[in-house]
Amino acid sequence: MFHSLAAYLGISWVYYTFVVIYAVTVVAIVGIIISENRNPVKSLAWVTVLLLLPVVGLVLYLFFGRNIKNTRMISRRNRRRLRKRDIRQPRDTHTDGLSPESRQKIRLGRSLTGAPFHRGNDVRIFTSGAEKLAAFKDDLRRARRSICIQYYIFCNDRIGNEISDILIERARAGVDIRLIYDHVGSWSTPRSFFDRMRRHGIKAHPFFKVTFPQLGTKLNWRNHRKICVIDGAVGYIGGMNIADRYIDGGTRFESWRDTHARVSGPIVASLLYSFAVDWNFMGQPLIDDIADPMALYEGGDVGMQMLTSGPTSQWPDIAFIFQKAIATAKRRIYIQTPYFLPTDSILKSLQAAALSHVDVRIMIPQHSDSAMLTYASESYIAECLRAGIKFYRYTAGMLHSKTILVDDEFSTIGSSNFDFRSFEHNFEANLFMYSREVNERMAEIFRADIHNCHRVVPAEWRRRPLWHKAMQSLLRLLSPIL
Repeated sequence: MFHSLAAYLGISWVYYTFVVIYAVTVVAIVGIIISENRNPVKSLAWVTVLLLLPVVGLVLYLFFGRNIKNTRMISRRNRRRLRKRDIRQPRDTHTDGLSPESRQKIRLGRSLTGAPFHRGNDVRIFTSGAEKLAAFKDDLRRARRSICIQYYIFCNDRIGNEISDILIERARAGVDIRLIYDHVGSWSTPRSFFDRMRRHGIKAHPFFKVTFPQLGTKLNWRNHRKICVIDGAVGYIGGMNIADRYIDGGTRFESWRDTHARVSGPIVASLLYSFAVDWNFMGQPLIDDIADPMALYEGGDVGMQMLTSGPTSQWPDIAFIFQKAIATAKRRIYIQTPYFLPTDSILKSLQAAALSHVDVRIMIPQHSDSAMLTYASESYIAECLRAGIKFYRYTAGMLHSKTILVDDEFSTIGSSNFDFRSFEHNFEANLFMYSREVNERMAEIFRADIHNCHRVVPAEWRRRPLWHKAMQSLLRLLSPIL
């Protein structure tokens, strides 16, 4: 009996010691969260997770809750070297002829990131993976000097191997190839896939490689950008990764609807600058041997500005441009996004626009590739409908398109979703276009997609099952950290 009591007291002592240590740790973390003066909604979400999910909440915070804002992506010396090379110096920066609202957004972009506005560009918009991949492969095969390629996901499947084979063939021909892939985004791709490219002279490196014991310091911050620059003259940017599902929908969807852009002209210099910063951030030598895009200028008449954003930025750069565009809208706002988890300020801007009789339309997938994010996105529908926002749910497959158009002049294509993760945690890149012709082309695409949508009717939405409402409300609490 004595031994049994001793064992009981020993277990109790260990248990209570663990509880005390855990409680002190949680209190300390809550104190850190409060002292960082984050968004109150996000801070409350983390406090809720820490208190309601013992141990699990602590692990989640260690992996996903920490802050790396104001971490320097590139040294001041190397940034000066890039600028001295004039790789982003625009040929024509005047904003004559643009609306006052457009000029405001351009000035805001310049203030946030230093991103110049370029005139004289050409753009081709792709709405299917097959179309984009066909043009992309043709441009890769024509490369003569350099290829800078960066994707969140690079799969070891049919499309992935086709692109890999083209890159290897070009490397054998003497083309200098640099490849950035996100380590977590391409986690399922075997290391041998990239080792094969490295053996043929391709400089392939993972962004924020996740290894022990630094797992918790790198897992949350992913490079979600999809950028490629070929010979310093042709660029690709948008929402499509390198994988079969962007052509055939994969095993879960009958099709995959996405948007990507091929650009030429001075704007390609901005794509190069973004890639060069990311390349140097990974510890690689500063890029200084890429062809000058001005020398390979093709011509066009579209004004463009490219912005990047990420967890190291002082401001949520792309989110600020989104909010500015919404706040200054006079006639229409069309948004396509796979996940709709807006910040409170952006949500109120959308509601204010709709209540001001701006035609606000939001398109999300009926079912996304994440059930959790689908429920969380749906939790915002009711309050949007009350303000007069029109909601459409895409039913023909997975809608992965990330586009916004406002009024008659502004439109954007890029990697940024309309959610907290893209606004605050991911490294993103978006192309902002100022052109009536491009804007109308984007509007035509949106209107065509409506034919594959089910419009959400308020009376019908109110009749959804109770358990459905409960799931939406529960996951909405976690939306700031999803």
